[in-house]
Amino acid sequence: MEHLNEFVTTNWVMILIWFFLLGMIINSFIKSSYDISALQAVQLMSHESGTIIVDVREDSEYQSGHIPDSIHIPLSALKSRVDELNKYKNKNLILGCRSGSRSGRACSILKKHGFDKVHNLRGGVMAWEKENLPMKKG
Repeated sequence: MEHLNEFVTTNWVMILIWFFLLGMIINSFIKSSYDISALQAVQLMSHESGTIIVDVREDSEYQSGHIPDSIHIPLSALKSRVDELNKYKNKNLILGCRSGSRSGRACSILKKHGFDKVHNLRGGVMAWEKENLPMKKG
């Protein structure tokens, strides 16, 4: 035990870096399990019929431009409106927001409610627009 204490006190920076890297590796496995690029989303939609896009941005963001045929449920209302998506539980759900952060949280919420086929649109609507994919106003 004395050697362990000595090792920790003399190598605390190395241990801190090791834990940080371990955390980053674990986080990348968790995130990558459902992240999907805009082009991968289009491929999934064309190969898997019934794929649904859920936009979790706020109303004003959605009205300024959204992916055609997407379902709009703001992240702030998702927990109370999750039942609206139950009919799509066996379908692929692609969740999107502005940049991919809120939709990542939305994926976690849906996974907790038993949705297995959830995908986070990496980069969100910004990535969708960057690939010059169709958008709808209003």
